[in-house]
Amino acid sequence: MKKIFLSVIIIATAGLFTGYSQTNDEKATSSLKTEKLAMNNSFFGVRGNCGMCKKTIEKAAHSIEGVHEAIWDKEKKKIAVSFDASKTNEMEIQKAIAASGYDTEKVKGQLSAYNKLPGCCQYDREMEMNQTEGEKSDHQH
Repeated sequence: MKKIFLSVIIIATAGLFTGYSQTNDEKATSSLKTEKLAMNNSFFGVRGNCGMCKKTIEKAAHSIEGVHEAIWDKEKKKIAVSFDASKTNEMEIQKAIAASGYDTEKVKGQLSAYNKLPGCCQYDREMEMNQTEGEKSDHQH
């Protein structure tokens, strides 16, 4: 008897949610279309050395409202960011990273913040950044 009663409740609840989700699915689809229009993806160079650098660089990028994703590639010295263009822009993200002590392609890292970085994170300020796979080997033929 309990199983039958529980089954009836589950079916009734599922029916309510199905009707609810159909109307909200249309709203969500419309919202996603609007969100996709404002979403930008960008790649730019950021100097750094290690896993601790990665954490700090990504955290700095995420500190900017509108940044959805930030992934720094240690080997290529390059970050990929995805952000809401109606809330921020690439330069604001680069400024935030520079404020944490890391040089970007367009903004030099703040020296006071750089000096506070752990020894392993104090990168060569002349190192190449925004490297592309195979670029060096293609030019050496």
